Amino acid sequence: MKRLIPILKQDKVDTDLILLIRTILAASKEIAFRVSQGELAGILGSTLDENIQGEIQKKLDVVANQLLKDMLLDDDNVAAIASEEEPDVVPGHQHGKYIVAFDPLDGSSNIDVNGQIGTIFTIYPVRPDVPFNCERQFAQPGHQQVCAGYVLYGPSSLLVMSTGGPTRCYTLDLTHGGYLLTRSEMQIPTDSKEFAVNMANYRYWADPVRGYFNQLLSHPNFANSTLRWNAAMVGDIHRVLSRGGMFVYPEDSRVGNENGKIRLLYEANPLAMLVEGAGGIATASGQRILSIHPDSLHQRVPVAMGSASQVAVLNQYLHDRAFDESTTHSTN
Repeated sequence: MKRLIPILKQDKVDTDLILLIRTILAASKEIAFRVSQGELAGILGSTLDENIQGEIQKKLDVVANQLLKDMLLDDDNVAAIASEEEPDVVPGHQHGKYIVAFDPLDGSSNIDVNGQIGTIFTIYPVRPDVPFNCERQFAQPGHQQVCAGYVLYGPSSLLVMSTGGPTRCYTLDLTHGGYLLTRSEMQIPTDSKEFAVNMANYRYWADPVRGYFNQLLSHPNFANSTLRWNAAMVGDIHRVLSRGGMFVYPEDSRVGNENGKIRLLYEANPLAMLVEGAGGIATASGQRILSIHPDSLHQRVPVAMGSASQVAVLNQYLHDRAFDESTTHSTN
């Protein structure tokens, strides 16, 4: 099996970018160790604080965020970082070539039950037209990412990453402490009967979204459809990348969820890059996620991503229903 660095060199990845990726993965190995220790390391349970998203922080959230933050800010290639756990941009080095955004621990509600959790990260080139420590550094559409990936902590720790080419999967070798290539090119099947969505939110969805899922659960054309839900986007997307299906998190009527719950910068963009790199589709209300120009650091978007035919059917259905409803209203 091949090691990570030779693969990156084979892909002609910039040397400074390779060094930055190594920094992120060094932090991921430390997080993986803390996760494996669980209660033995004293990192289970919640703190008394809320993060910028209004969510109660888990102890491991805080640990993972600090590990990534400290290691990245010690890297001369990093001009600035943005974290789901931080309210503002954290400045790095004025002459750094890259900016980094991350969700230090996606799926943190699973921590205390030993469920799936992961770290999501993305790297962009520095914008020369704005100050290095400015929030506008991160106002770049997702197609400008130079690297995106996640580390899924589980029975084995898996790195799924793209630097603009194929979406590749690596497994952490605990014996030697490095990531080894285990899937050279992940490919999402065009169609699948599996889908991942939090059906408990059905009552809050708009009528077109509920209408689609009514069809999905009852119409003969969708027979044998199967619901899979991890309560960790990183775990659900890994399953989609591995065997197909669709992940959906729509907007809903609750205050704060008008545009969904998934953060564009930390979650939607990096995972969309991985899904597209594996032959899938990633959209927000029918729009390609990687084409969206961010308007704020913690912007949220509705998400549908995965097998091409499934996402296309959902988007067409929602478009047709929205058109039908607008036509009905205009003629009344």
